[in-house]
Order: sequence, then structure tokens, then C-alpha cells
Amino acid sequence: MAKRRLRTGPTAVLPAKPDPAELLRIVQLADPGARKDGDDIVATDVRVCAPVEAAGELTGGELEKAWAVRVAAEGPLPLDFFDRYLAEGLAFRLKGLAVCRGEVNDPADGAEGGPAVILPVRPTPEELAPFLEQEDEEFTFAAGDIKAVLVPQKGGPPAAAELLPFATELTAIELRGGKPEELGALALELSEALNGLAVDRWRFRIDAAEDLVPPSE
Repeated sequence: MAKRRLRTGPTAVLPAKPDPAELLRIVQLADPGARKDGDDIVATDVRVCAPVEAAGELTGGELEKAWAVRVAAEGPLPLDFFDRYLAEGLAFRLKGLAVCRGEVNDPADGAEGGPAVILPVRPTPEELAPFLEQEDEEFTFAAGDIKAVLVPQKGGPPAAAELLPFATELTAIELRGGKPEELGALALELSEALNGLAVDRWRFRIDAAEDLVPPSE
């Protein structure tokens, strides 16, 4: 099969061709409204192009076999880097690499960022007290090695669209520090107690603490 040259755009480069149904399932973790459109997937402001076999040069030779899933903007530029986050989140879950603006990165190696809990209203310190202890600053909290910050969200990730009808401004509890499993467990506890949505650093919904752990080989 001839290897195709890709146009620019955030791209998940995978070691194997993903199953179409599994690819749609993963995209819907980031945008529940995502749907098939021929061989592509259409999500909020973006089109996830069907996987194509790509040359190894795309990742600088990091992958011997490469299947590229490009995320292309549809109309205006996607809000809050949704196209880049979508490519990186797909690469993380499918054991691949992400390519954006010519730079190759392995999302599984990233130490920056952490999960968050998206809430329809800002929680009070009393509501957070069973899980987090307030620190000196008004919007900062902690639980052992884990730090939490309340961050107002003017918009919201597509994964949290179900919360929007009930909120004029969403709030995110951003979690940092600790092991991925610990962060995931706390995010899920908070989301359950406060009627929120637990997401990873790419704003994909998480359903288990292990969703934050890179998939095994």
C-alpha cells in the first residue's frame, strides 16, 4: 500500500490501524456528540480523518509502522486547542505519538497537567472538606501530595456539554501531584459527590482511575 503524505494539522500517529468502532468510542469520550461521516468522524469544530498509512519519517523513525489519524479544523479554529488535545488523547489511549506543528511527542511521557473535575457550580470549602483541605489562598486546596485549584471556565470542553444547560459558568477542580491512580481516584470521588464530570488533561472523560495510566504494551 502506498504511504500518503499528510497535510498539516494535529495528528495521532499509531503503531497499528485502529478499529473504526473503537476509534469512535474514544473520540466520544472527548465529545459525546461525535458521529461517523463516511470513513471520518465529525466532532465539535473538527473532523477526525480516517486512518492512513504514513511514512516513518512522520515520527522521525520512532515508529516502524505508522498509521496517522489527522484532526482537521472544520470552519473556525477549534476552541481551547480541542484539535490538539484530541490528537494527543487519541495517541495516549492507542499507544501512539502525537505530531503537532512538526513536533513529535509521546503523551505517555508527559509530566505536565493532570485530571480535572468539571462542575456546573463552584463548590464551597465545606463541600470540598471531606476530600480536600483549604490552603492559605482562597482557591487552593490539598490532600497529601495532591494539590487542587479551582479554575473558572468561561466555556467548557465538549465532554461536559451535558452540564451546560444547568450552568452559566463552569468550574474546574484542577488536580496535580501524586500518582496517576491516586489522582484518578480522587477525581472520580469528587465528580460523584459534586455532580460533576471527571476528565483527563486532554479533557477526555474518565470512568476509572486506571484511565490515567498509559496503556501497557
